[in-house]
Amino acid sequence: MPYLSRIPLNPMRRRSQALLSSPQLIHAEILNALPTQPVRERTLWRREVVQDAQGAQRRVNLIVLSQTQPSWAEVVVQYGWPGTEEGEALVRDYDPVLSRVQLGREFAFKVTANPSSVTHKPESLSSPQEVQLSKGRGVRVGHRSAPHQLDWFLQRADTESAAWGFTVGERGMPSVLLVGRERLRFRKRREGPWVTLETATFEGLLHVTDVARFRGVLLDGMGRGKAYGCGLLTVAKPGGGRVVAG
Repeated sequence: MPYLSRIPLNPMRRRSQALLSSPQLIHAEILNALPTQPVRERTLWRREVVQDAQGAQRRVNLIVLSQTQPSWAEVVVQYGWPGTEEGEALVRDYDPVLSRVQLGREFAFKVTANPSSVTHKPESLSSPQEVQLSKGRGVRVGHRSAPHQLDWFLQRADTESAAWGFTVGERGMPSVLLVGRERLRFRKRREGPWVTLETATFEGLLHVTDVARFRGVLLDGMGRGKAYGCGLLTVAKPGGGRVVAG
């Protein structure tokens, strides 16, 4: 049974600042909160900044999708507001969300993804892209410019392909916005090589075109970089409140 969690983090604490600067450390803390060790299940997560009325960062919510019920007590103690009502972690059964997925249904959505593609001519790359890895069948590159990132999303949510089991409006009139972009640079190990991820956050309205495929995306995520805060698609009623968070 999957669970969707929202954990408020206090960005003013020095320990929290170290956590939020390292996707590798966040991933490790999430795994430590799961009941069965070593962890075999896939987890998805995303950071979300909550601002006050003046636009200043007030807190950061960690949104996590896990296949088993986690315990966030230690994370709250170390990185949040322990002992306060505002600092309590919220955990909800995710099955009701999955049960609402129907062919043709419309949802509001949000996702932070790692737009990337494979090229067989890395020497032709210009500044909009950066090489991430190579496995002998071409070089995978991360898209850096906003137009490339949005195009990456639209190609996979096109009315003809709908690779993720949903579409976002009609061709030429997409119902999606690119609302945030960030470059993440971190080490998996203290003395290890640097890892660079180009991330893009999308929001909009989607229409379900393939129920099984769409449910698979909700549970397994989309794109690459899933261990480092990418790929978690959250949905809600159009114009209504979010489902738990996101």
